[in-house]
Amino acid sequence: MGDWLLNLPVVWMAFVVFAGTYFVAAVVHFAVTRLAVNDRARAFKGLSPGMLPPLGIIFGLLVGFIAAQVWSDFEKAKVAVVTEASALRAFNLLAGKFPAEQESQLRSLVGQHIDDAVNREWPEMARQRASFASLPVKLIEALNSALALTPVDEGQKLAQREMVDALERALDARRQRIIISQSAVSPVKWAGLLLQALCAFVAIALVHSDNRATSAIALVLFATGVAMSILLIGCYSRPFTGEISVGPELLKEVMTTVAAPSSTH
Repeated sequence: MGDWLLNLPVVWMAFVVFAGTYFVAAVVHFAVTRLAVNDRARAFKGLSPGMLPPLGIIFGLLVGFIAAQVWSDFEKAKVAVVTEASALRAFNLLAGKFPAEQESQLRSLVGQHIDDAVNREWPEMARQRASFASLPVKLIEALNSALALTPVDEGQKLAQREMVDALERALDARRQRIIISQSAVSPVKWAGLLLQALCAFVAIALVHSDNRATSAIALVLFATGVAMSILLIGCYSRPFTGEISVGPELLKEVMTTVAAPSSTH
């Protein structure tokens, strides 16, 4: 499915998908009814109605198979972002155990990382162009700075260990969201789903070729189900693309803790 369609608002995506599906169903309906004359009409009626349930079941299985992958990837994307935001927030809170100058430096590095993630990485993930070639420089600097701290008591030693662990979780979560941003429904799966829907359209039109009204009603009903299935899969097919996507809101919330260093040390 094209980027232009996935980036449309849901209302317009629904309009395009439903209009396209109804158009295909209408073409099939009029083509079959025009061809259903004389010997062809008898041949069309010779198609057993028993073909329709297997075609519908196969279409349903394909939808379920693709939807399972799509929604699993979407949930994984949400978990990755939540994990990264939670780890960075924990780091900011633990930084309060150290002197104000060091705390401010550490929080500033986290803030710069979040700013880069929101303004550069998210648009790249939406276009599926994010890669590991671009390192999280500020996050790595924060990790090096945390390792270079000199704790003066047991509380700071424990805080330092937890800070390093939090940054490692954040780095791993970032890797996960970049990996997941590359996920999408492959063209082969889309082709298989659409071809199965087309086969069902043709079968419905052939079985009811002697009654145009019945054929039209059956095609409209099935086309509605097909369009809804395509719309739902399309909306969630790329976790970081489109109106329904995983956004950086949780990371932005962490920024509020960056600007307000703790006053207790």
